[in-house]
Amino acid sequence: MRFQNKVVIVTGAAGGIGGAISSRFAAEGAHVIVTDMNGEGAESTASQIRGEGGSARAVASDISNAEGCRAIIDDVIAHEGRIDVICNNAGINRRGNLLSLTPEDWRLSFAVNIDAMFHLCQAVLPHMIEAGGGAIVNTASQWGLYPAPNHIAYNVTKAAVASFTQNLARDYAPSNVRVNAVCPGEIHTPMLEAGVKRSGRTIADLDKLVPFGRIGKPEEVASLVAFLASEEAAFMCGSLVEITGAQAVA
Repeated sequence: MRFQNKVVIVTGAAGGIGGAISSRFAAEGAHVIVTDMNGEGAESTASQIRGEGGSARAVASDISNAEGCRAIIDDVIAHEGRIDVICNNAGINRRGNLLSLTPEDWRLSFAVNIDAMFHLCQAVLPHMIEAGGGAIVNTASQWGLYPAPNHIAYNVTKAAVASFTQNLARDYAPSNVRVNAVCPGEIHTPMLEAGVKRSGRTIADLDKLVPFGRIGKPEEVASLVAFLASEEAAFMCGSLVEITGAQAVA
């Protein structure tokens, strides 16, 4: 129960990694604000948590614009009165090399993957500083550190997430706000399944590429996120933690 009486915001939480993160925090006693552009999906995650005895509330918002980001923080402060942890997990993947992308692909990738993080953190930091501290955990990617072919928009934005994390950590560590990021490799999510289906490969094909013998599970990423947000990681600030099963970028 590392997060008993704590208020935790998780973005992109209608399913996949975000849903697993929300469930993990709730299982450890947190009151979880489940946010997603997909309001029905967010409510489904929150309802599942409540059905399992946890505490959660869904907030639907489009974080691809500044107003949607600020609305989440304002709503939580108005209802819960505090924010102890925020997990900036929402992300999109517009696949392709530069010549295959549209300007909208590029713009939306930045809006969701990095601009939203800027707006959310800018809105939440004053509350954390006033409260004496807090924890921010961002979802970057192994591909942000070691670019994979034909994913330039995703790779560049996730590299920006990594840099943003380290910069924010160094600026606000004196205020007792710890900022870290997880950098997952291949994780079995709906986003990954869609990409696999498009490529004509199977999950079994991906499993064979991982030295550990399989791709990762959302729950495994959630465990790492919870650790980084907890007091067990009290001296971790500005860390980019890979979780890949020792897989190199294909």
